[in-house]
Amino acid sequence: MNKLPEPVRVVQLPDGTYTYADTAHLPAPQAAPQQIVQHIHQAPPDRTVQRIALGSGVGAGAVAAGVYFGPLLVGVLTAIAANLAMLAFLAAVMTWGVVNVVKSVGGTDGQAAAKSLTKNRRR
Repeated sequence: MNKLPEPVRVVQLPDGTYTYADTAHLPAPQAAPQQIVQHIHQAPPDRTVQRIALGSGVGAGAVAAGVYFGPLLVGVLTAIAANLAMLAFLAAVMTWGVVNVVKSVGGTDGQAAAKSLTKNRRR
């Protein structure tokens, strides 16, 4: 059996000259690093309430209405609560202003009226 040697490879060096490269002494080619793609998704909505409602015999239309109008109702109630809080704040500020004006302008009658307003407000 006649075994031939491996073919000799010719390479160009950085200075421009050519030389023979012994393939047995060359480093193994490096494989490209593996790229890992990770997808991060938002968690699916919790559908426990819908499953319980459908299991108890409520129709799909009622469940869909609850899904649609539930968050809408929360938003509306929050807006109403914010409006009422603003009105209560304005009423307190205006009452404080009226009491101070009556105290400073009204003399003894104004001080008595301011006292009665303050007593009525504390009840």
